[in-house]
Amino acid sequence: MSRQMKFVAFLMTGPTYHHHAMWRHPETENRFFDPTFWETLARTLEVGRFDGLFFADILCFHNDTIVAQGGQMSLLDPVPLVAMMARATSHIGLGVTISTSFQEPYAIARMLATLDLLSGGRVAWNIVTSVGDLAAQHFGKDALPPRNERYDRAEEVLKICLDMWSGWNDGALVLDKESGDFIDKAKLRRTEIAGRFVGGRGIFTVPPSAQRHPVIMQAGSSPRGRDFAARYAELVFTLQHSLADMQDFYSEMKDRVDNAGRHPEDCAILVSVDPIIGETESIAREKQAYINDLVDPRHGVPLVSAHIGLDLSQYPIDKPISDIPTEAGSRGSFDVILQGTKASKLTLGEAAKLFAISELCPQVVGTPDSVADQLQEFFEKKGCDGFIVTPTEMPGSFEAFTRSVVPILQKRGVFRKEYPGSTLRETINA
Repeated sequence: MSRQMKFVAFLMTGPTYHHHAMWRHPETENRFFDPTFWETLARTLEVGRFDGLFFADILCFHNDTIVAQGGQMSLLDPVPLVAMMARATSHIGLGVTISTSFQEPYAIARMLATLDLLSGGRVAWNIVTSVGDLAAQHFGKDALPPRNERYDRAEEVLKICLDMWSGWNDGALVLDKESGDFIDKAKLRRTEIAGRFVGGRGIFTVPPSAQRHPVIMQAGSSPRGRDFAARYAELVFTLQHSLADMQDFYSEMKDRVDNAGRHPEDCAILVSVDPIIGETESIAREKQAYINDLVDPRHGVPLVSAHIGLDLSQYPIDKPISDIPTEAGSRGSFDVILQGTKASKLTLGEAAKLFAISELCPQVVGTPDSVADQLQEFFEKKGCDGFIVTPTEMPGSFEAFTRSVVPILQKRGVFRKEYPGSTLRETINA
């Protein structure tokens, strides 16, 4: 079989995703608190044969502007939503974002293993280390640890979770009514790990799912984050700005995966795109102009500040963004922003406005055929293994994409017509 694209839908439990006027679009349904909305959306994406969906998560309100004007925020814990969406579907993967900086390994491992088992092996864990001190303060800490320390802890947390998830051998769960044997204890293994930051001792209590353990997903952009992804991630989510940027990241990450002793094919690189689809090219461009004009320019600087964990309001908005020092905060996120603005030498204000429109990701605009053409070019020219599809209106962007673009890609033989198996790992490895 020829190489085929992967699609994962980007979701959040709030008013905006990448496009910071999404909730203001007249056709967006702001039904964040309606379980049937999420269940119907999951079914729509499954009809479109998406590999999966995942919820990004924000653990705090970053600043007053974002709160007052409906910027990027999470109003719900995504874990219960994933459980509901699992009940409404049978094949699509279901990803949740959980920070390693605040929870203990056993709590994370137990929660994700339960979701994975009950969903039939369809869960992914998007691993983050968080940015900014506000999130840390919700957990009773004064500040977030330094970046390298956060990644050291993340590695310990993941290693303990993986060890716990591998603690059940095949056949450990007996369930023999006649003999009275419930579990074969000889087929269980204890976790005995004492790390610098976290530890775990004991027999893990949740049996493995059909895919053994959740798929590992990661979106780190800093050199340390890329090393972490190269060692562990099966799916990498990245923000890139052009085909050339995609190709550079793709080539570098595949080399890192190879150098980490893994097969490059074992780590899929997915780039974020915002499709805007119209019946004609001119209609699509009008839709793009309309939704982009709804972005409040006041969102820009607070939004970028939230993403990099550094208050940028103290800097002049008419100065080049490249002049801003970033010893604190998220170096990787800031590097992504700089990469998307370097060609135009944008000021802080200009860059922030563009970031509020699409977080500097490509808006793939046109008819269904031309959108398919653009995605196929990114894919076939080795810019990616697939796409994180991000909406500009909800749920209309996903409905239009699955109804009009997916069938074209299926007909061209670059996207599946049916799921290859029942688990997420089977789907992404097919």
